Amino acid sequence: MNDFFKRFLEQIKTLWGKWSWNQRLILIGISALVVVGIVVMTVVSAQPSRVALIGVPIKDPNAFSAITAKLDEQNIEYTTTPDGKIYVANNKTARRARAMLFQYDLIPHGIDPWSVFDTQSWTTTDFERDINKQRALTKALEEHIDSIDGIESSSIQLAIPKDSLFKEDQKPVTASVRITPAPGSDITTNRRKIEGIVKLITFAVEGLKPDNVVITDDTGVQLNDFANSAGVDRLDLGKREMEFKHRMEIQYTDTILSALQSIYTPDRVRVVKLDLTLNTDKETSDVETHTPIIMQPANPDLHEPAQVVPSITLSESNRNVDFQGTGFNPEGPPGQEGQTPPAYKDLSNLVGKYTDKSTIQNNVVNTTKDKIEKSPVSIAKVSIGVAIDGTWHKVYNPKTGQLETEPNGSIKRVYTPVSASDLRKAQALLQAAVGYDAARGDLVTVETLPFDRTKQFEKEDADYRAQQNLQRTLMVVIIGLVVLLVAFVVFRLISREMERRRRLREEELSRQHQAMREAALRSAEEEGVDVEMSVAERARLELQETAINMAREHPADVAQLIRTWLAEE
Repeated sequence: MNDFFKRFLEQIKTLWGKWSWNQRLILIGISALVVVGIVVMTVVSAQPSRVALIGVPIKDPNAFSAITAKLDEQNIEYTTTPDGKIYVANNKTARRARAMLFQYDLIPHGIDPWSVFDTQSWTTTDFERDINKQRALTKALEEHIDSIDGIESSSIQLAIPKDSLFKEDQKPVTASVRITPAPGSDITTNRRKIEGIVKLITFAVEGLKPDNVVITDDTGVQLNDFANSAGVDRLDLGKREMEFKHRMEIQYTDTILSALQSIYTPDRVRVVKLDLTLNTDKETSDVETHTPIIMQPANPDLHEPAQVVPSITLSESNRNVDFQGTGFNPEGPPGQEGQTPPAYKDLSNLVGKYTDKSTIQNNVVNTTKDKIEKSPVSIAKVSIGVAIDGTWHKVYNPKTGQLETEPNGSIKRVYTPVSASDLRKAQALLQAAVGYDAARGDLVTVETLPFDRTKQFEKEDADYRAQQNLQRTLMVVIIGLVVLLVAFVVFRLISREMERRRRLREEELSRQHQAMREAALRSAEEEGVDVEMSVAERARLELQETAINMAREHPADVAQLIRTWLAEE
């Protein structure tokens, strides 16, 4: 193997040396093109495959914008090409997007259904081609219907008859569809979704009319029988009208409560009943108005009024006839007696005269024709009843300022109803808030009623009793503490007094002993007898003499020292 590569390299070197520069450049260019081609193929093959949403370009810019806007609304990722094609991520997304476009009737007109489903036939005989076409079409339709939200599974049967020579003998194309709704789905009651499925099938099957499509659920109930669903539509319309009425009543109630609760407290206002009678009839009327013709408009700068005329004469015809004579009185053949009554014979020779004048004018005026459509929803009548509670006042004793209580211990209260003038003002306020109109029979009633506040009063009474009990308990505790404090102070005073008296007795005894000792010493000194004193007695005598001398020299300091001793004791 190594020898082979060596010989191959030697041959290449030999050929490279024999080639001219032009040949070498051509070889380098071909090699570079091959490498670039391999890189491009690798990059293209590495990109994710995209699926065309519609197999043909969309030339209509309005339809293209509507489709892309709906895809953005449904959060479906897509890419577009300059020639008008739309690509999505995979086949599942494409089927769901196509079903959505059929549902909202966004498939452009003139698009071949086969380009939508992208089914192709590969067969050799017409019979096999027809069978494969029908199978492919059925499968594509089932996949599209299964991709619709709310449908768990579907089954489609197409009946495509053979082409007949005469049109009157041609049998129609029919389709039967059975769908299984997903749990919690509204597909069986959503008419728009059912119509979208019908359009999807009729657009896909050539020659299929919507009347020849039957859609049933898994229980066999036909879902696209819109001709017999007028009663259901009326019920649905009535349901929507009741929901709208309920929302309007809530809105009116909130308006009334916000208006009255800002004046009175929130717990004093109750809307007993609010009933709106709605008129959902759609009325259309044609109005023709004739106005004068303005010959010259008004000029505000010159203060000139507008010049108007009632009408303009387009044409005029005058007729003037004058006659005088006896006129013509036929009497039959000559020689025969006439049958003219005698009364007319007397008038036959009289001379008559008359004049006929008439004028016919063709006048025109300004004519305005308006077609007025009144709103399908209007308020025909408003009935409202509002109750306002009065005020409860607690009764206080004018002398003590304390709350008065009933015999059972509850707080004594007095009820004051709302005055008649305040009720009239509240009624006028409500009438302005709801657009009161007496001509249509509106009824607004405002009354004052005492609300049941038993639980509120029971809670207040319980809190009051608890407060009173707490006050009494605190008073007893405070009195007990005061008694203990007084007893302690008295005990301390008595103890100090007893201690003072004991100390005084001891001091008195000590003075007596000292006096007796001093007297004994003096008597001994007078008698000339040496008396020996102990060290303690001698120190005591010296301290006593020092204190006496200090008291004589500094009486103020000694007095302050004695006060300090007494205060400490």
